[in-house]
Amino acid sequence: MTVDITTKKRVIIVGAGAAGMSCAHQLAYHPDRFDVTLVESSDYCGGQAFSIPINEETHGAAWLNQGVQGGSHIFHHTVKMFEQQGHAVVPIQLHVSFGKEQGFWTNVFPTQLVERHRNEIKRFYWALRIVRNLKIVFAMIPVKVFLGIFWFSREFTDFMVLPTLALFLGTGNATPDVPTIVLERLFNSSTYGMWYPADPLSLVSNLPSMIVFPKFTSFYTTWQHDLESRGVNIRLSTEVTAITQRSAISQGGITVSLRKRTPQPKNHDTVGNDQDSSQIMETYDELVFAVLPDTAKALLGKKARWVERAVLGSAKFSDDITVTHWDSDYMDKWYTNRFDAAQAVSTLHGRDESQRISIAEKDFTPMYYIKQTPMDSRKLEMAFDCNNYQAQFPKDIPFNRHVFQTIFLNKQDEATWSRKEINPEKVIREDWWHQLCHSWTHYILVVPWIWILNSVRSKHITFAGSWTVLNAHEVAVMSGMAAAYSLGGSYPKEFEDDAFALLCFRCYLLLTHGKWYRKGANRGSGKEKDH
Repeated sequence: MTVDITTKKRVIIVGAGAAGMSCAHQLAYHPDRFDVTLVESSDYCGGQAFSIPINEETHGAAWLNQGVQGGSHIFHHTVKMFEQQGHAVVPIQLHVSFGKEQGFWTNVFPTQLVERHRNEIKRFYWALRIVRNLKIVFAMIPVKVFLGIFWFSREFTDFMVLPTLALFLGTGNATPDVPTIVLERLFNSSTYGMWYPADPLSLVSNLPSMIVFPKFTSFYTTWQHDLESRGVNIRLSTEVTAITQRSAISQGGITVSLRKRTPQPKNHDTVGNDQDSSQIMETYDELVFAVLPDTAKALLGKKARWVERAVLGSAKFSDDITVTHWDSDYMDKWYTNRFDAAQAVSTLHGRDESQRISIAEKDFTPMYYIKQTPMDSRKLEMAFDCNNYQAQFPKDIPFNRHVFQTIFLNKQDEATWSRKEINPEKVIREDWWHQLCHSWTHYILVVPWIWILNSVRSKHITFAGSWTVLNAHEVAVMSGMAAAYSLGGSYPKEFEDDAFALLCFRCYLLLTHGKWYRKGANRGSGKEKDH
């Protein structure tokens, strides 16, 4: 049977988060080549990024971003996507607060904990240089092993080093198993390093340049309408339940089973609903999985190739819960929320720190918190002060009316949680998340082999999502763009003119698709719309 190559490819994208939306966005520039359907089991676009209503009279704002707060200033693709839809990010300088009392330290001013570990901080600074020069040796060694090799104390490891890493990736209780190369890059990379340059006296003394994302529900709704106006068929509250056929286009293509879902009060918590609803079968030429790897593996079932079962099945997850609340008493019990003169130190190894202290006395506004659980200092709890972090809040709201998000990590460690201490009357909502663990195994058993899944495309399935490298909105966006490029879509000219964005895309495409992007590739001519 001869296939007419001028016929538009029927593409179904599963998942309307950042990856799925970005893939659809790029394919929509080529209406002569692709007929795009985007399906999402929830009743909104955005995946883990959405907004919730809150009491404006009490908290100073009518909404709150949930799931995703912000990101790095190097997220060029993400920022450009916001701008294209008429939304802007807000730059901030990040203040963090780790621990309390004798276990407290921050990037804003030096504390007694920093002074107590001054010799280990110096040694850590040089250990990072060794790792930088011997990457091939240390790259995939778990952080806990690296810190053990250099004889760092348990307190220094648990209270100082691990929080700096957990904050960046949101790795929570899997942080000790993150590859050492990630830790090294955080301190030594002038481009990617949140804590660059490492401070040999106080470990961290910079205020990282970050961006706060706009109202996600508005952004993704605007983006949804834009895609629909360009011909993308977006079907919300629609779940793909199985891949029932997987063959070449000439032999029937890919057949999927779908069913409608009932919208849920908490949006993303749709698992297990509508099990008895009727199902329909639809056939497509190409399928893009913009979902978590365990979901993709389950949907493929017996249609999965052995390499897909091996790679997708090697990803590890934890189930975490975010409690959104305004219990300031809980925050005061467990975290340091204000400048603590009793813990501040004015000199470090003879270096005058009075200027940092003076600034902190006037303006210490913690946005991101981490504490160790009393039962096990290697088990962490994370939190945000959303009034300090998100840009829609006025700065004069009293602390006892601030909105906080406390994240309790890994349900298997529930015995270490202090969740029951939060006043139920001040809980706004609770959300469970199925989160990727960035353990060293992920960078040995998953990431290096994704290019095989995406480059050997004889069965017409492509994989996208932040899980393909690390859990960040920017990676999700690039993954969707790379999936579209792999199918024959183009990379936008405006990003080609951004040297850093182009470099990031090229590296991502090479890593996960085994391809090197050439400027102008797939852009061609004809009926494609300008971009």
